[in-house]
Amino acid sequence: MPPTSTESRTRSCPVRVRPHIEEAFKRPEVSIDFAGFSGETLHGAVMEALDNIRAGRLTPERISIRLLLPDTGRPWSLPCRVDNGQDEPLFRQRAEKIISRHAQAIVDSVHELRDLGLVPHASADVRISGEPPRFKMYVINGEEAFFGYYAVAEHTVALGAAPVTMYDLMGKDTELFHFALSDGPDSTSAQYVQQSSVWFDTVWNSVAREVS
Repeated sequence: MPPTSTESRTRSCPVRVRPHIEEAFKRPEVSIDFAGFSGETLHGAVMEALDNIRAGRLTPERISIRLLLPDTGRPWSLPCRVDNGQDEPLFRQRAEKIISRHAQAIVDSVHELRDLGLVPHASADVRISGEPPRFKMYVINGEEAFFGYYAVAEHTVALGAAPVTMYDLMGKDTELFHFALSDGPDSTSAQYVQQSSVWFDTVWNSVAREVS
């Protein structure tokens, strides 16, 4: 059976997540679950909305943001060195700084809004688990999901005294595909949103651990 028109659009039309995140913050309650490599794109998408709350232009009553990120303290199979296909500890140290910078900025900004009394209930939490995923995923308000694969590309970076060429996960240009409950309870799109939420919760509540 050929896909419905809605399913065809879902499968073939990459979208930008930022406008959907900005729209979500116009509602009284906002929840965002993110799984990915660094959280850099999420940081860019949410900071403007958080600034608008600080300025009084948005007034949500509850915010919940959860970030599921890789464990930089364990060897990775990817990203890896091009010359021997092995893990590179110096690259993981570099990644740790990038991940911490963006994740901590989100956590600090959300908690500041709570402490200032601008959002009565606000939380932002980070947990880590295993290797970097080969994809990034957002679930917004339990109603929309966005999913895209990281491309793998050679990337030369300065590590220590010499440049090292790595097979890296490239996320800034990742094409994201949109799935929504509004496509109907029996649609593939709605089932994808539901299963994405289930997957995130099972990892978050089992093997993921808080950052020490």
